[in-house]
Amino acid sequence: MTDYTVEFVGTGEELTVSDKETILSRCLEEGIAQEYSCRVGMCLACTAEIIEGEVTQPAARGFTDEEAEEYALTCMARPLSDLKIDRGAYPPSIEADDAPSPADD
Repeated sequence: MTDYTVEFVGTGEELTVSDKETILSRCLEEGIAQEYSCRVGMCLACTAEIIEGEVTQPAARGFTDEEAEEYALTCMARPLSDLKIDRGAYPPSIEADDAPSPADD
């Protein structure tokens, strides 16, 4: 088992996460506020942009292959290195769903 440092950009929060646990589970244990809902990689509420580092998240769904390299579902993601992540940052494919369409004007 290897431990890695996970730093949350812009918050000053940091924690140690082993390669055997998810980022979300460690956040919950440490009392760090991390948004989530389903905890099984489907709802995408726990998404974070990977600024530096790597994760493994083989069961994560909802991302394109490219997005899965740039974003983590913290409920599924386990660190493979020290990380810097930006919580609440979503990939363009998710953000596009929330964007107003021209017909909404």
